[in-house]
Amino acid sequence: QVQLVESGGGLVQAGGSLRLSCAASGTIFSINVMSWYRQAPGKQRELVAGVTSGGRTTYADSVKGRFTISRDNAKNTVYLQMNTLNPEDTGVYYCYAKLHGPGDYWGQGTQVTVSS
Repeated sequence: QVQLVESGGGLVQAGGSLRLSCAASGTIFSINVMSWYRQAPGKQRELVAGVTSGGRTTYADSVKGRFTISRDNAKNTVYLQMNTLNPEDTGVYYCYAKLHGPGDYWGQGTQVTVSS
């Protein structure tokens, strides 16, 4: 079992920054990929960024150059630094963990609202 707890969401003006954190607990040795997804009102959940246990990263085209995902294995935490935010970045951001074997887990989500 893996538990994921997100924090760091909030309200920010366009052009501002936020940093999201996701702390993992439980059988954390089994985690391979940790990712951030987001879901805007009326839209499907989409991948924002991901990082493997080896440090390989991937980003959605819409956030490349603005967002940075990082992983602190010692703290079992993954971060999403979000810069130059715009209203299209508004949504609920979810932390996701994919195990090396079968199984994956979701956090409860944290709201990010960007005002214009």
